[in-house]
Amino acid sequence: MILDYQGAVQRLKPVVTRTPLALSLNLSKRYGCEVYLKREDLQIIRSYKLRGAYNMMSSLPKEQLQKGVVCASAGNHAQGFAYSCKKLHAKGVVFMPIITPQQKVQQTKLFGEDYIEIKLIGDTFDDCAIAAKEYTLQNSLTFIPPFDDLRIIEGQSTVGVEILEEQSDIDFLFVPIGGGGLCAGVGSYFKTFSPKTKIIGLEPEGAPSMKAALDAGHPVTLPSIERFVDGAAVKRIGDTTFAICTEVLDEMHLVPEGKVCTTILKLYNEEAIVVEPAGALSIAALDKYADQIKGKKVVCVVSG
Repeated sequence: MILDYQGAVQRLKPVVTRTPLALSLNLSKRYGCEVYLKREDLQIIRSYKLRGAYNMMSSLPKEQLQKGVVCASAGNHAQGFAYSCKKLHAKGVVFMPIITPQQKVQQTKLFGEDYIEIKLIGDTFDDCAIAAKEYTLQNSLTFIPPFDDLRIIEGQSTVGVEILEEQSDIDFLFVPIGGGGLCAGVGSYFKTFSPKTKIIGLEPEGAPSMKAALDAGHPVTLPSIERFVDGAAVKRIGDTTFAICTEVLDEMHLVPEGKVCTTILKLYNEEAIVVEPAGALSIAALDKYADQIKGKKVVCVVSG
Protein backbone atom coordinates (compact mmCIF):
# COMPACT_ATOMS: atom_id res chain seq x y z
CA MET A 1 0.00 0.00 0.00
CA ILE A 2 1.61 3.23 -1.16
CA LEU A 3 1.12 6.34 0.98
CA ASP A 4 1.92 9.83 -0.30
CA TYR A 5 3.63 11.13 2.84
CA GLN A 6 4.92 14.40 1.37
CA GLY A 7 1.64 15.09 -0.42
CA ALA A 8 -0.13 14.84 2.95
CA VAL A 9 2.44 17.15 4.54
CA GLN A 10 1.76 19.80 1.87
CA ARG A 11 -2.03 19.48 2.13
CA LEU A 12 -1.90 19.82 5.92
CA LYS A 13 0.69 22.58 6.15
CA PRO A 14 -1.80 25.51 6.14
CA VAL A 15 -4.09 23.81 8.68
CA VAL A 16 -2.30 21.76 11.35
CA THR A 17 0.05 22.88 14.08
CA ARG A 18 3.52 21.37 13.93
CA THR A 19 3.49 20.04 17.49
CA PRO A 20 6.59 19.96 19.74
CA LEU A 21 8.79 16.89 20.15
CA ALA A 22 9.81 17.71 23.71
CA LEU A 23 12.47 16.05 25.84
CA SER A 24 10.94 15.05 29.18
CA LEU A 25 13.58 15.57 31.85
CA ASN A 26 11.50 13.77 34.50
CA LEU A 27 10.85 10.65 32.43
CA SER A 28 14.40 10.62 31.04
CA LYS A 29 15.81 10.67 34.56
CA ARG A 30 13.36 8.05 35.85
CA TYR A 31 14.17 5.53 33.08
CA GLY A 32 17.83 6.41 32.50
CA CYS A 33 17.30 7.21 28.82
CA GLU A 34 16.16 10.02 26.51
CA VAL A 35 12.36 10.22 26.46
CA TYR A 36 10.79 12.57 23.94
CA LEU A 37 7.06 13.33 23.91
CA LYS A 38 5.33 14.08 20.60
CA ARG A 39 2.74 16.51 21.93
CA GLU A 40 -0.32 16.01 19.74
CA ASP A 41 -2.36 17.13 22.75
CA LEU A 42 -1.22 20.63 21.66
CA GLN A 43 -2.76 20.27 18.18
CA ILE A 44 -5.44 22.87 17.32
CA ILE A 45 -8.20 20.41 18.23
CA ARG A 46 -6.12 18.87 21.05
CA SER A 47 -5.47 15.61 19.14
CA TYR A 48 -3.81 14.28 15.98
CA LYS A 49 -7.17 13.37 14.40
CA LEU A 50 -7.35 16.61 12.43
CA ARG A 51 -4.54 15.33 10.21
CA GLY A 52 -6.41 12.34 8.82
CA ALA A 53 -9.80 14.01 8.49
CA TYR A 54 -8.47 17.07 6.66
CA ASN A 55 -6.17 15.01 4.43
CA MET A 56 -9.05 12.83 3.22
CA MET A 57 -11.60 15.63 2.86
CA SER A 58 -9.21 17.94 1.00
CA SER A 59 -8.43 15.04 -1.38
CA LEU A 60 -12.09 14.63 -2.44
CA PRO A 61 -13.32 16.07 -5.76
CA LYS A 62 -14.94 19.46 -5.08
CA GLU A 63 -18.43 18.38 -6.23
CA GLN A 64 -18.32 15.34 -3.94
CA LEU A 65 -17.20 17.41 -0.94
CA GLN A 66 -19.87 20.06 -1.54
CA LYS A 67 -22.62 17.40 -1.54
CA GLY A 68 -21.81 16.83 2.12
CA VAL A 69 -19.84 14.53 4.41
CA VAL A 70 -20.61 12.33 7.43
CA CYS A 71 -18.53 10.96 10.29
CA ALA A 72 -18.98 8.77 13.36
CA SER A 73 -16.75 9.46 16.34
CA ALA A 74 -16.27 9.15 20.08
CA GLY A 75 -14.98 12.71 20.05
CA ASN A 76 -11.57 13.52 18.61
CA HIS A 77 -12.24 12.48 15.01
CA ALA A 78 -15.50 14.45 15.23
CA GLN A 79 -13.57 17.57 16.21
CA GLY A 80 -11.05 17.12 13.41
CA PHE A 81 -13.89 16.50 10.97
CA ALA A 82 -15.81 19.58 12.21
CA TYR A 83 -12.75 21.84 11.95
CA SER A 84 -12.11 20.51 8.43
CA CYS A 85 -15.73 21.18 7.41
CA LYS A 86 -15.38 24.79 8.48
CA LYS A 87 -12.00 25.23 6.77
CA LEU A 88 -13.22 23.65 3.52
CA HIS A 89 -16.72 25.24 3.68
CA ALA A 90 -18.39 21.82 3.53
CA LYS A 91 -21.59 20.73 5.24
CA GLY A 92 -21.07 17.83 7.65
CA VAL A 93 -23.14 15.57 9.88
CA VAL A 94 -21.46 14.16 13.00
CA PHE A 95 -22.77 10.96 14.62
CA MET A 96 -21.57 10.57 18.22
CA PRO A 97 -22.28 7.86 20.83
CA ILE A 98 -24.73 8.95 23.52
CA ILE A 99 -21.97 8.45 26.16
CA THR A 100 -19.66 11.05 24.55
CA PRO A 101 -18.47 13.53 27.23
CA GLN A 102 -20.38 16.81 26.98
CA GLN A 103 -17.11 18.72 26.69
CA LYS A 104 -16.32 16.88 23.42
CA VAL A 105 -19.80 17.59 22.04
CA GLN A 106 -19.39 21.29 22.82
CA GLN A 107 -15.87 21.39 21.36
CA THR A 108 -17.13 19.78 18.16
CA LYS A 109 -19.81 22.46 17.83
CA LEU A 110 -17.19 25.12 18.51
CA PHE A 111 -14.84 23.84 15.78
CA GLY A 112 -17.55 23.26 13.15
CA GLU A 113 -19.89 26.16 13.90
CA ASP A 114 -22.74 26.35 11.35
CA TYR A 115 -21.13 23.85 9.01
CA ILE A 116 -22.05 20.82 11.12
CA GLU A 117 -25.04 19.05 12.63
CA ILE A 118 -24.59 16.62 15.56
CA LYS A 119 -26.64 13.44 16.09
CA LEU A 120 -26.17 11.47 19.36
CA ILE A 121 -26.91 7.79 18.66
CA GLY A 122 -25.84 4.40 20.15
CA ASP A 123 -23.88 3.38 23.26
CA THR A 124 -20.53 2.70 21.54
CA PHE A 125 -18.56 3.96 18.59
CA ASP A 126 -19.47 0.80 16.66
CA ASP A 127 -23.26 1.25 17.12
CA CYS A 128 -22.93 4.89 16.16
CA ALA A 129 -20.86 4.06 13.05
CA ILE A 130 -23.56 1.68 11.73
CA ALA A 131 -26.19 4.46 11.99
CA ALA A 132 -23.84 6.96 10.33
CA LYS A 133 -23.13 4.67 7.36
CA GLU A 134 -26.86 4.01 6.82
CA TYR A 135 -27.52 7.77 6.83
CA THR A 136 -24.65 8.33 4.37
CA LEU A 137 -26.10 5.81 1.88
CA GLN A 138 -29.66 7.11 2.21
CA ASN A 139 -28.54 10.67 1.46
CA SER A 140 -25.80 9.96 -1.16
CA LEU A 141 -23.13 11.65 0.97
CA THR A 142 -19.46 10.71 1.63
CA PHE A 143 -18.43 8.92 4.80
CA ILE A 144 -15.19 10.08 6.42
CA PRO A 145 -14.06 7.14 8.58
CA PRO A 146 -12.05 7.70 11.75
CA PHE A 147 -9.27 5.29 10.80
CA ASP A 148 -9.92 2.69 8.10
CA ASP A 149 -9.01 4.54 4.89
CA LEU A 150 -5.62 5.07 3.22
CA ARG A 151 -6.17 8.86 3.04
CA ILE A 152 -6.86 8.98 6.80
CA ILE A 153 -3.79 6.82 7.49
CA GLU A 154 -1.73 9.04 5.17
CA GLY A 155 -2.76 12.12 7.16
CA GLN A 156 -1.83 10.51 10.47
CA SER A 157 1.56 9.51 9.02
CA THR A 158 2.59 13.18 9.11
CA VAL A 159 3.09 12.79 12.89
CA GLY A 160 5.93 10.41 11.99
CA VAL A 161 7.31 12.77 9.33
CA GLU A 162 7.59 15.55 11.94
CA ILE A 163 9.25 13.26 14.50
CA LEU A 164 11.98 12.13 12.09
CA GLU A 165 12.60 15.66 10.87
CA GLU A 166 13.61 16.55 14.43
CA GLN A 167 15.27 13.39 15.77
CA SER A 168 17.15 10.48 14.20
CA ASP A 169 18.47 7.19 15.62
CA ILE A 170 15.27 6.57 17.61
CA ASP A 171 15.39 3.17 19.31
CA PHE A 172 11.79 2.85 20.51
CA LEU A 173 8.52 4.41 19.37
CA PHE A 174 5.47 3.94 21.62
CA VAL A 175 2.14 4.49 19.82
CA PRO A 176 -1.42 4.24 21.19
CA ILE A 177 -3.89 2.18 19.16
CA GLY A 178 -7.66 2.58 18.96
CA GLY A 179 -8.71 1.83 15.39
CA GLY A 180 -5.10 1.68 14.26
CA GLY A 181 -4.90 4.69 11.91
CA LEU A 182 -2.14 6.49 13.80
CA CYS A 183 -0.03 3.36 14.23
CA ALA A 184 -0.50 2.34 10.57
CA GLY A 185 0.51 5.78 9.30
CA VAL A 186 3.39 6.56 11.65
CA GLY A 187 4.53 2.94 11.66
CA SER A 188 4.71 2.67 7.87
CA TYR A 189 6.69 5.93 7.66
CA PHE A 190 9.14 4.73 10.32
CA LYS A 191 9.59 1.30 8.72
CA THR A 192 10.53 3.08 5.48
CA PHE A 193 12.77 5.83 6.88
CA SER A 194 13.89 4.51 10.30
CA PRO A 195 13.69 0.69 10.04
CA LYS A 196 15.83 0.09 13.14
CA THR A 197 13.23 1.76 15.41
CA LYS A 198 11.24 -0.76 17.44
CA ILE A 199 7.53 0.10 17.23
CA ILE A 200 5.42 -0.78 20.27
CA GLY A 201 1.63 -0.56 19.93
CA LEU A 202 -0.44 0.09 23.05
CA GLU A 203 -4.08 -0.65 23.80
CA PRO A 204 -6.15 -0.48 26.98
CA GLU A 205 -6.51 -3.89 28.62
CA GLY A 206 -10.29 -3.58 28.46
CA ALA A 207 -10.45 -2.94 24.69
CA PRO A 208 -7.75 -5.11 23.05
CA SER A 209 -9.10 -5.14 19.48
CA MET A 210 -5.67 -5.08 17.75
CA LYS A 211 -4.23 -7.71 20.10
CA ALA A 212 -7.24 -9.96 19.44
CA ALA A 213 -6.88 -9.45 15.68
CA LEU A 214 -3.15 -10.24 15.74
CA ASP A 215 -3.82 -13.39 17.79
CA ALA A 216 -6.57 -14.51 15.37
CA GLY A 217 -4.70 -13.49 12.20
CA HIS A 218 -7.59 -11.23 11.10
CA PRO A 219 -9.82 -8.49 12.58
CA VAL A 220 -12.37 -9.79 15.07
CA THR A 221 -15.29 -8.08 16.80
CA LEU A 222 -14.96 -8.05 20.58
CA PRO A 223 -18.26 -8.90 22.34
CA SER A 224 -17.81 -6.06 24.85
CA ILE A 225 -15.23 -3.44 25.81
CA GLU A 226 -14.31 -1.26 28.80
CA ARG A 227 -14.98 2.35 27.78
CA PHE A 228 -12.80 4.30 30.21
CA VAL A 229 -10.06 4.94 27.62
CA ASP A 230 -12.73 6.29 25.27
CA GLY A 231 -10.34 7.53 22.58
CA ALA A 232 -8.99 3.99 22.11
CA ALA A 233 -12.06 1.89 22.94
CA VAL A 234 -13.00 0.18 19.66
CA LYS A 235 -14.66 -3.24 19.34
CA ARG A 236 -13.11 -4.01 15.96
CA ILE A 237 -9.88 -2.86 14.37
CA GLY A 238 -9.96 -1.62 10.75
CA ASP A 239 -9.21 -4.07 7.92
CA THR A 240 -6.78 -1.67 6.22
CA THR A 241 -5.14 -0.55 9.46
CA PHE A 242 -4.76 -4.19 10.52
CA ALA A 243 -3.08 -5.13 7.24
CA ILE A 244 -0.53 -2.33 7.67
CA CYS A 245 -0.02 -2.78 11.43
CA THR A 246 0.79 -6.48 11.02
CA GLU A 247 3.72 -5.35 8.85
CA VAL A 248 4.98 -2.47 11.00
CA LEU A 249 4.37 -3.46 14.64
CA ASP A 250 7.21 -5.10 16.54
CA GLU A 251 5.16 -5.66 19.70
CA MET A 252 1.69 -5.12 21.15
CA HIS A 253 1.26 -4.30 24.83
CA LEU A 254 -1.93 -3.98 26.88
CA VAL A 255 -2.08 -1.28 29.55
CA PRO A 256 -4.39 -1.73 32.57
CA GLU A 257 -6.93 1.07 32.98
CA GLY A 258 -5.69 1.68 36.54
CA LYS A 259 -2.20 2.33 35.23
CA VAL A 260 -3.64 4.85 32.76
CA CYS A 261 -5.31 6.69 35.69
CA THR A 262 -2.12 6.98 37.73
CA THR A 263 -0.18 8.10 34.63
CA ILE A 264 -2.69 10.90 33.94
CA LEU A 265 -2.26 12.15 37.52
CA LYS A 266 1.55 11.91 37.36
CA LEU A 267 1.68 13.80 34.07
CA TYR A 268 -0.42 16.57 35.57
CA ASN A 269 1.54 16.77 38.83
CA GLU A 270 5.07 16.31 37.44
CA GLU A 271 4.90 17.69 33.89
CA ALA A 272 1.90 20.05 34.06
CA ILE A 273 0.50 18.13 31.05
CA VAL A 274 -3.24 17.46 30.85
CA VAL A 275 -4.03 14.42 28.68
CA GLU A 276 -7.06 12.26 28.02
CA PRO A 277 -6.80 8.53 28.88
CA ALA A 278 -5.78 7.46 25.34
CA GLY A 279 -3.09 10.15 25.34
CA ALA A 280 -1.48 8.61 28.43
CA LEU A 281 -1.16 5.06 27.02
CA SER A 282 2.32 5.47 25.53
CA ILE A 283 3.81 6.84 28.77
CA ALA A 284 1.86 4.37 30.94
CA ALA A 285 3.68 1.50 29.17
CA LEU A 286 7.22 2.69 29.98
CA ASP A 287 7.42 0.90 33.36
CA LYS A 288 7.03 -2.46 31.61
CA TYR A 289 9.87 -1.60 29.20
CA ALA A 290 12.17 0.03 31.79
CA ASP A 291 15.00 -2.52 31.32
CA GLN A 292 14.85 -2.48 27.52
CA ILE A 293 14.84 1.32 27.12
CA LYS A 294 17.70 2.09 29.53
CA GLY A 295 20.30 4.19 27.70
CA LYS A 296 18.13 4.37 24.56
CA LYS A 297 16.32 7.12 22.66
CA VAL A 298 12.56 6.80 23.08
CA VAL A 299 9.60 8.66 21.57
CA CYS A 300 6.11 8.47 23.11
CA VAL A 301 3.24 9.80 21.01
CA VAL A 302 0.90 11.74 23.31
CA SER A 303 -2.13 11.46 21.05
CA GLY A 304 -4.50 13.92 22.72
